Formats: sequence, structure tokens, C-alpha cells
Amino acid sequence: MAKQRISYVPLEKMSPEMQAEMERCAREGPPRPESSAVRAHVPDCFWFFADSWNKVFRNGVLEHAIKELCRVYVSRSVVCEFCGNQRSIKGAGQGLKETHYDDLMNFEKSVKYDARQKAALAYTEAIVWRTETDDAFWQRMNRYFSEPELVELGCAVGLTLGQQSWLRLLNIDHHQVMAGTSGSMAPGFETAEALAKSKSDPGYWAKKRPVSSKRTA
Repeated sequence: MAKQRISYVPLEKMSPEMQAEMERCAREGPPRPESSAVRAHVPDCFWFFADSWNKVFRNGVLEHAIKELCRVYVSRSVVCEFCGNQRSIKGAGQGLKETHYDDLMNFEKSVKYDARQKAALAYTEAIVWRTETDDAFWQRMNRYFSEPELVELGCAVGLTLGQQSWLRLLNIDHHQVMAGTSGSMAPGFETAEALAKSKSDPGYWAKKRPVSSKRTA
């Protein structure tokens, strides 16, 4: 495994409030405990992300399942394996199934997404891949989303894009902090052994070079 670049802060060195948030990460995720243990080097960074994530991603004006699809689209685009191998338990409660994650990089041609989901993914794609937008694009956005929803989704995508672009550099992985917990892990990644087996599979998603759907159209 590649060398880890920033260490984890031990739980015993965190405040009781931070330890409680770490327990939530292990139980509910995302994020899982490892990335939070890295941010814990600077408590303000720990809470900046935890508080923003809670307000903008897990809650807010736009349904969570839409934001979860867009979160994993970012993971597939920047190839952040740590983030891409997590699933939102709340998103599953709102109807997301594992098959919903299969066609994210080809969402426009897929039959697995409805028109609103495709519009949200197109918005995310434009942010991540810096694709050109025109009046037709914005008419599509306004057809499916209110301005507050577009603001929240844009902030959620911006937050996760920045964090995932950073985390992928650190070579952190699951089951290294609070080992033995599996909350919010994707199917096939619930244990260290299962994770290693899934990553060694030739069809593992991170082995495929991501491209914007605009470049494959």
C-alpha cells in the first residue's frame, strides 16, 4: 500500500465532543473516521467540515439522495477511493440502491436516473469538469431546481470536490481508525479483508480512467 502522508490523531487526544463526532462517523458516515482523524490535527478544520457537512450535505433544502449521487460522482471523477467506497445510509433510506452508482460517469445515457437526477449530475459535471454552460443548460437547471436548491447543491459539490481532491493525495484507507466498524461502507468493502479483495478485482471502479460524459458523447 502507498505510504500515508498525514497521520491520524488518536481518539484519546481528542475532546469528548470530537470523540462523539468520531463515533457518529463510524456509525453513520460519510465521512468515515479516518478522514476526520486527519482533520483533527486542527480542531477548527475538524469542526469546519463536520458542521458544514451536517448542514449542507446531510440536511438542508435539497433531498439528500440527490446530493449523495453527486458526492459519489465527484469520487468517480477525481478517483478518491476513500470517499468513493462509502455510501450514505440516509441516501439508502431515501431509495438509493447500489445499482444507482453504476452508471454515474455515463449518466446522460443511462436509464437508471430520472430527469431530475440527471440534471443534478449535469450541474455537478459542469462544476467538476469545468464544462461550458449556456442558456439551455440553465433552463434545464431551473426546470428541476429552485435557486436555493441550486445554491445548496453547488456548495455541497464544491465542498466535496475540494475535500476529495485533497484526501486522495493522503493515501488513507478504511478500517484503520475505529477498526471493526462498517457503517456506511459500500457493499464488498465492509471489512479490511473484503476491501482488499474488492480492490484487487480487475473490474474495480478506480482502475478505470474517468472522463466527462461530454467527452464521450
